[in-house]
Amino acid sequence: MRITSPVTIGRQEEISLLERSLTQLRESTGRTVFLVGEPGIGKSRLVDHCVQQAADRGIPVLRGRGSITGGGTPFRPLLEALSSHFRTTAPPADPELLPYRSALARVVPEWRNAAAPGRTESVVELAEALLRLLAVIGRDGGCVLALEDLHWADSESVAVTEYLADNLGRLPVLLLATVRPDPGTALNLARSTERRRVATVATLRPLTAPEIRALVAGCLDAPAADVPDAVVERLVARSDGNPYLAEELLADLVDSKLLSTTTNDPQATDGSQATNRSQAAGGWHVTGDLDTTVPTTVVQSFGHRLLQVDPPLRDFLLLAATIGPRCCVSALRTVTGLDDPTLFSRLRAATEAHFLVPDDSSPHDYAFRHAITVDAVLAGIPAAQRAALARRAADALREDGPPTPDRCQLVADLLVTADDRPGAALLLAEAGRLTMADGASASAVLLLERAESLAGPAHRAEITESLAHALAEDGRLDRAFALAGTLPTLGSTTLAADRMVALHTRLAWAAVVAERSAETVAQVAAARARLHNGGAPEQAAALAVVEAHLALLPGEEERLPDAERLAEEAADMAERAGLPVLACQAWQVLAMLSRTHGFDVADGCLERMLAVAETHGLPGWRFEALIRLGGNAFMRTGEARRLEQARAAAEDLGSIVLSQRTEGFLAMHAVLSGDPATAEEIIGRCLDAAGRMRNHATHRYLLLTSATLAAHQGRRRTMEHVLRAFRQAGGEGSLLTPVMLGLCRAMCALLEEDRATADAEFAAAAAWEAEHPNVYFLAGRYGLRPLLAVLAGTAGWAEHAAVAASPGAELAWNRQFLDLAEAVLLGREGRAAEAAEAVARVRRDPGRFPTGHHLGLRLVAEAALADGWGDPVAWLRTAEEYFHALDVPPVAGACRALLRQAGVNVAQRRRGRELIPAGLRAQGVTPREYEVLALLVDRPGNQDLARLLSISPRTVEKHLASLIQKTGRPDRAALCRLAADLAVHG
Repeated sequence: MRITSPVTIGRQEEISLLERSLTQLRESTGRTVFLVGEPGIGKSRLVDHCVQQAADRGIPVLRGRGSITGGGTPFRPLLEALSSHFRTTAPPADPELLPYRSALARVVPEWRNAAAPGRTESVVELAEALLRLLAVIGRDGGCVLALEDLHWADSESVAVTEYLADNLGRLPVLLLATVRPDPGTALNLARSTERRRVATVATLRPLTAPEIRALVAGCLDAPAADVPDAVVERLVARSDGNPYLAEELLADLVDSKLLSTTTNDPQATDGSQATNRSQAAGGWHVTGDLDTTVPTTVVQSFGHRLLQVDPPLRDFLLLAATIGPRCCVSALRTVTGLDDPTLFSRLRAATEAHFLVPDDSSPHDYAFRHAITVDAVLAGIPAAQRAALARRAADALREDGPPTPDRCQLVADLLVTADDRPGAALLLAEAGRLTMADGASASAVLLLERAESLAGPAHRAEITESLAHALAEDGRLDRAFALAGTLPTLGSTTLAADRMVALHTRLAWAAVVAERSAETVAQVAAARARLHNGGAPEQAAALAVVEAHLALLPGEEERLPDAERLAEEAADMAERAGLPVLACQAWQVLAMLSRTHGFDVADGCLERMLAVAETHGLPGWRFEALIRLGGNAFMRTGEARRLEQARAAAEDLGSIVLSQRTEGFLAMHAVLSGDPATAEEIIGRCLDAAGRMRNHATHRYLLLTSATLAAHQGRRRTMEHVLRAFRQAGGEGSLLTPVMLGLCRAMCALLEEDRATADAEFAAAAAWEAEHPNVYFLAGRYGLRPLLAVLAGTAGWAEHAAVAASPGAELAWNRQFLDLAEAVLLGREGRAAEAAEAVARVRRDPGRFPTGHHLGLRLVAEAALADGWGDPVAWLRTAEEYFHALDVPPVAGACRALLRQAGVNVAQRRRGRELIPAGLRAQGVTPREYEVLALLVDRPGNQDLARLLSISPRTVEKHLASLIQKTGRPDRAALCRLAADLAVHG
């Protein structure tokens, strides 16, 4: 007979939901569905149905599952899912996936590159990468990602699943996951995503009596009317509507001949042959007392079946069940000691006896038909025998090769069964440390927490130490701090002083990165309390580097000299002692501390940091050096070469987070460099992804960059809209506040010709900077605000000299405005030539920061007109042309008004002006004058020009005279040569 029903019974509502979800994939509408139910309720059957429907529609399916023995293996169900798909097809080579290949390499073995620098991607990076990959796989009609037994999955896989559920609504992806209703992270995820309305949760109910009858009829291949009522009543009572249990009980009834069918075929010797003739023989009949002679539970059913197999197979099954639901062939070989022919003979016999089935997720291994099967097999043996089997398996596996997280966890579970809790604790701790080394800090925390709960007094402190490190790595600093405080300070179980110092120093550094100064101080104090005689040099140096960061806090300025000296000593000691990571940390903080001496000194520290990182193969620290050097170079000179190197370094690392961080700087560079297309492309590509990935700092920076882009185009409404999103993302009160006030809002006010508002924004930025560390130098304090103060007459040479002597004055964006302020001061003193030369310095590079450059020309031209120096007409024409093309009417209009005030005829803005070469537009050539000039190529007379343009000869003479005056040409012949040149080169 069949062991399972050929059709899925009682799940029409869930089937309709899945089929609708598959249909919606054609409309690029994604969905997440959680199937929740007890073991055997039918979750996997629904997944099978969905997979078959997807295959019939040509929709790719990626299928993986969690494992009760693999909870400590990062991303196991995802790895299985991708392997199941790429086993028959190569991973896509789409260029859009290139930035994500390194992250995906964790779960796509074909993309692993042993030559690439080692780095552990964050869970969020992998989740975003997987989202992009699924979008590519499903773009021609959708795809299905099926993750079964999510309750057994590692924490990282659950986190990735949550990320996918939150973000695949507009992608052609169906995420289907199965979860037991047991308390835990997987069930919490299902419920929380349902509350957020990003997922549908289908809780599978027990089957009703009519549905049980239909299930039995399908198994027996008989009409439902032929199923005896007594059988249905028994299965309903004993299975509680669970279809798997109902099938197992039915199988036992048939095997024990209590349910049989009559056949006239003398050769029919098994149930399946009888089933094929059931209708002809009159159907199925009960042949005994179901309540007294048949096992009353599935456990008894399996116990009965187990007694019927040969003793060697029985022992084999007991040992396999002791190991767990999955029967890894290599583990069975190790534990049983059988040779391969005997081992595979036993596996084949166990499969034929319906205990084992081939493992879908690992084609060369086996699994028990269901987790219930394992429980049932083991329930019939005494606890002492089970403990002995577990000890035997644990001893064999422990000797079989180097430890892995999976192996350690499996052996630990066996030792718990064998009542060796301390031994299990040590193995779980080892699994936790290995898992943390692989970057799965959340799974490491779970393993170490379990280890701590099992540990005896002799090992609890060292396990607690590892747990505190894992919590810090996972960003759960409050728990890490609290746990470190519980470690004993006296007695035989106390950790060695150097380990305690290392732990508190590590936690202090984590607090520095999280910008938690109070906790940094507390952890430094705790570390110093454990030092003896000042501690070892490397301990003192590591603490000095952490403490140096504290000198950057508001109100701690007097500590800067000591902090700088200690950091220099730490860097020197670290390099001599061969501690490159500590050396990089020291050079990094030195670069921050030394900005007060100028950017040359700061860059020198970063160059040293870069050299150490490259010499010792530290790609993460190499990136940090490059991006800081790139940021400084961008501010100092306006060039982005080092930022491009940093982006390449991030791509080599395979870090999406670091790539986004670099892209943020490049987007701001594009805004200031007058390249809005590049800025918009970067923002459009990275902004939403950074938000999805909770890359909060970069997300805020990209929002501010988007607002700054709008501000530098005079689009206040767009700027304010983006700034609202910036504030909602935590931007208000962040270290970006002065940039928001000065580089963004004040600049927009200036492009609206509203100097009063600009002054107020700059004043707010200055007030904020007075209360906080000065992190950003482009917010106006060192450039644009001093220029406005000089123009307003509220600042003179003394104030200008004070700003010009600061490190911020070295930066190219600021330098242009300070040079213009100097020109204004010189012009007021009648030093016209020197003033003009100061403006000329600025005009040598108009394309570096075009908006700032032309705004500066508009501002300085007003002072030059008033004081009678320089060439303000040419500056205003250039600025007017730029802001007209940029569509910033207030500034363009102000330029035209100043030109009229200077007594210059201002050309009307007629159609065709965009066809005039930029040089001629800057000289004030009008569209009609350009038409006249273009016709001079053939040297026509005035009468011919008048006829061609339908104007009078007198008007032609006026246009020619104006062209000679505006272009500086001596005569008509020279105009003809100019027209010929334009025709050739135009």
